[in-house]
Amino acid sequence: MMRSLLSGVRAALTFAVGIPITAICAVMVILITLVRPTSPVLDAIARFWGRTWCWASGVKLVVEGLEHVEPNKAYVVVSNHRSAFDIFAHFAAMPFPIRFLAKSELFKIPLFGMAMSRIGMVEVDRKAGRAAHYAINEGARKTMERGWSLMIYPEGTRPRDGVMLPFKKGAFSIARKLGAPILPTAIIGSRAVWKPKTKIIRSGRVTVKIMEPIPTEGVRIYEVDGLRNRAHTQIGEAVDQAPLVRHGTR
Repeated sequence: MMRSLLSGVRAALTFAVGIPITAICAVMVILITLVRPTSPVLDAIARFWGRTWCWASGVKLVVEGLEHVEPNKAYVVVSNHRSAFDIFAHFAAMPFPIRFLAKSELFKIPLFGMAMSRIGMVEVDRKAGRAAHYAINEGARKTMERGWSLMIYPEGTRPRDGVMLPFKKGAFSIARKLGAPILPTAIIGSRAVWKPKTKIIRSGRVTVKIMEPIPTEGVRIYEVDGLRNRAHTQIGEAVDQAPLVRHGTR
């Protein structure tokens, strides 16, 4: 009973901080992009936004494997997807600019959706059929030409039971077409912080583990399945080997 009460208070405090900060950051992004659409300040704002949500929720963010990345290189970053909190954690953790593939519904949110579009998020309209594939490929190309990395959750959705789903091929096809290295990352602990379909947020530890990049230069189209399977195996092993972390409130 007491734990549920404290978790409710934690959630209320998190949203009381996170929602205004989101609005402020969105306004800043919109104003800055009117002057300089690719300003590096945008990435500082995005990182601040993610870290503020982590701080407000009482999350200790741990990042492992930074030695595997080159800050000035653009990657197709792939990760398992446990919670809506993953987005905050990845923005806070990654040492280079990232842009997400994001479902079209998010772009309809007042102010927030405009900021997403202005900062360069790639819209995914699942109802658009083949036209959506062209739009995604074009958006991915423009993103990486600007030196930004593209963040994709290849499961396509958050698994309800927390068990990692098979990966879809889209992220790996994009990486092959663009000749961009794939950067597998595993996120651990976010589901316990913010379980899908709930508004309860608990403090705890979230780990983002970065693994060695997978090169795609010279990869043939029939080898995309191999890229996907390799990344799925690496991320799955990292998740399975992670020690159980007790989450609570503080």
